[in-house]
Amino acid sequence: MRAWGPLTAVCLGTFMLLLDVTIVVVALPDMARALDASLSDLQWVIDGYALALAALLLGVGAAADVLGRRRTQVAGTVVFALASLGCGLASNAEVLVAARAVQGLGAAAMFATTLPLLGAAYQGKQRSVALGVWGAVSGGAAALGPIFGGLLTEGPGWRWIFFVNLPVSVAAVWLTLRWVPESARAAQAAQSGGAAARRVDWAGTVTFALFAGALTYGAVRASAEGWTSARTGVTFAVAALALVAFVVVERRVTHPLIDLRLLRKPAFTGVLIGAIGYNAAAFGVIPYLSIWLQTVLGMSPVRGSLVLLPLAATAFVVAAIGGRLLHGAPARYVIGFGLVLIGAGGLAMAVLDAGSSWGALVPGLTLAGIGTGLVSPGLAGAALAAVPPRDAGMAGGAVNTFRQLGYALGVAVFGTVLTSRMQDAIGQDAAHTAAGGGASALAGQVSAHDVREAFAAGLNGASLTAGAVGVAAGLAVLLMVRTKPASGAGQTPSTAAEPTPAKQLQG
Repeated sequence: MRAWGPLTAVCLGTFMLLLDVTIVVVALPDMARALDASLSDLQWVIDGYALALAALLLGVGAAADVLGRRRTQVAGTVVFALASLGCGLASNAEVLVAARAVQGLGAAAMFATTLPLLGAAYQGKQRSVALGVWGAVSGGAAALGPIFGGLLTEGPGWRWIFFVNLPVSVAAVWLTLRWVPESARAAQAAQSGGAAARRVDWAGTVTFALFAGALTYGAVRASAEGWTSARTGVTFAVAALALVAFVVVERRVTHPLIDLRLLRKPAFTGVLIGAIGYNAAAFGVIPYLSIWLQTVLGMSPVRGSLVLLPLAATAFVVAAIGGRLLHGAPARYVIGFGLVLIGAGGLAMAVLDAGSSWGALVPGLTLAGIGTGLVSPGLAGAALAAVPPRDAGMAGGAVNTFRQLGYALGVAVFGTVLTSRMQDAIGQDAAHTAAGGGASALAGQVSAHDVREAFAAGLNGASLTAGAVGVAAGLAVLLMVRTKPASGAGQTPSTAAEPTPAKQLQG
């Protein structure tokens, strides 16, 4: 246990925080009924968590270098557990959304410290094994989320998808304190009298969080007020100003969250486009498919979650087989064509009508699963191959940030497309009621056939948009990511995915 104690502690926390990205998907209809939640409320139940995780990941990671990575990991787990308790006890949608955002803060502290802690704990072959196990756990958590969510929602109830985090958090904290060593840099910072704390880019953290939050809020509000409304325009203007401020800050600070010079490298920029497009296209429509399966087709949470199994199962199989067969293949082609397949999966799901059953989703989910299995294992390695070794930590953090931001934006944008298409068919109020999981509440106002037809049209629009995002991201990767690595970055994208020295993993 002494040898693998740090790996067990880190993987337990990683599994829990990534599971919570998708575990709520199947519970959304029950949440809507219990809390009288609207569609925008449900969007923020998902996006509040993903957005906080994305916006704070880089900043919290930089702070952990000063404050101590083990200390930050433990503090993040405690915050995550307390927020999970708040989610489970929430009496209305507003409290639930706020608690989910705090959950995201704790998750950011946990996620930002995982790879550095493993890099400090293991060397040589042990590190290769540890990183391989961590990668499998990371991929499996998001895929298994809907299934676990379905079992808990249909069993003890949706609140238990949050309560279950409490004993897991206690175990994770105990294992971390017992087996994980503290980073050396924290001790150095303490000896310097705290001067090193000035290196944390808090201004960059705040401006990036404001940019991401305003952009996502504008996309969510557009579903109710339209893309051309004054409030939507003001929100997007705030996002643009925050982005400009972020760029100015990053160009001036000594230790930026992300060195903007890296964005001049087409390969690195292409990988970031692939990361944001991947999570949006592969997972952004899933919450609305879950609502359709349960409220329109009348499936139970467990049956609804099993319909989504082709995506998870295919991704597992392809990732396992492809990792061996495609070892050494240029990341440009593996990731690029994988994204195109995800896009094709979205396009293949845009075939629904009033009489469609769950079987119509299977071909598209399978295609998306194949693409997911190709893309997910290679993104981090491609990012590392595109930058010099000294920027490896920054590149890995940027990829994780853009992946979560892509998911948050995907849920927001595709939800807006969904309701827009439904409004054209059954009116604005009815569209928001049905899309929010309250299709049964429309009985006597709108015929069941009209609701089914409108929801199918909305899902088709969302799936087409997701498909276009996936294909566009794939083309960007194919055009921008070169097979020749950046100077000093290693020999190929595949070798860049191999474990880096501890100093690089530590930041």
